[in-house]
Amino acid sequence: MLLKRVNARKILDSRKEPTIEVSINGIKASSPSGKSTGKYETPRYRKNLSQSVKDINSLNFSKAAVNKFSDLSIIEEIIKKRFKLKDAKQFGANALFALESAILKALAKEKSLELFQVLTKKPKKIPIPVGNAVGGGLHSHNKDKPTFQEFLLIPKENSIKLNVKTISQIHTKLKNKLKAKNKNDEGAWQTSLNNEQILEILSKQKNIRIGLDVAASSFFKNGDYIYKNKTLNKQAQIHYINSLIKDYNILYCEDPLDEEDFEGFSKIKRSPTHLIVGDDLTATQISRLKKAIKTKAINAMIIKPNQNGSLIELAEIFKLCKKHNIKTILSHRSGETMDNALADLAVGFGADFIKTGISTKWREVKLKRLVEIEGEMNE
Repeated sequence: MLLKRVNARKILDSRKEPTIEVSINGIKASSPSGKSTGKYETPRYRKNLSQSVKDINSLNFSKAAVNKFSDLSIIEEIIKKRFKLKDAKQFGANALFALESAILKALAKEKSLELFQVLTKKPKKIPIPVGNAVGGGLHSHNKDKPTFQEFLLIPKENSIKLNVKTISQIHTKLKNKLKAKNKNDEGAWQTSLNNEQILEILSKQKNIRIGLDVAASSFFKNGDYIYKNKTLNKQAQIHYINSLIKDYNILYCEDPLDEEDFEGFSKIKRSPTHLIVGDDLTATQISRLKKAIKTKAINAMIIKPNQNGSLIELAEIFKLCKKHNIKTILSHRSGETMDNALADLAVGFGADFIKTGISTKWREVKLKRLVEIEGEMNE
């Protein structure tokens, strides 16, 4: 496939913040944008969004042909040479991801394939949805809010269609139980209840397991974890998190400690039914993943395409995780677009889970796409 028409422009994400959209041969792809960003993730743009739009519109791919996924390395070499970069990621994660995603979409259309089939002809599974039901921390606007950033629903059904139905129904019921009046940027309920009160309510829901995004770096200051009614040192934080995992049989615990504390992560309870998940810790960077493997810090990892930028490196991250039996969670961002490619990428890369919210049209479009893919796989 020749890249005949390449165009970039600014659009608005679900938070009304500007982000980038790229069109290749008339096929569009866009990048989301995170509200909370990890210290180690790839910068979003080479200089700024406006410059990245100009950069992409100035690229000449006339001599480049993309006929398979691995040919994206050709694109990355062109970018490195054109802008004198050591690493294609220096082009900017949002810009590079939107460009490479648009190329794969265009390739899929030319070959009359689904997007996930460009990555794998015969996918083995549909990922399990991890749905943000209750919000706190940096993702909530109310003053009186839980310290933890996300309280997650993880359904138990064998079908993505049933799983989506389960988390949607529970999300709706939770409004009254939480005494919630509104939702945050990701469609999660906002409440004044504390961490334990929310966990108590979630523990009574049927057909789900509980997940937490503690986002501990967001309330870690001067060596301590600062809660509304207490301050915990590192050892006390480890004890507190382990007690919550035990008391509420929590399946999934994301960023329970500060993003620098690989050694501390290794002391959080883990097993095949208790996942300790790196997000800010690993920041979708293969170098951080390797350190996490060496220190035995995690047994699961959040992978955000626009936190890295390079789909080539993303493929390597998935391979390394599989080799070391680390579960993979392909994730959305708080500022999303109506692009549903995340669903295809999750299936194509063989992700174990997909974290893409429950409510609002920007989240639902990804879940609907997963249901479509399941239907195609069962035909």
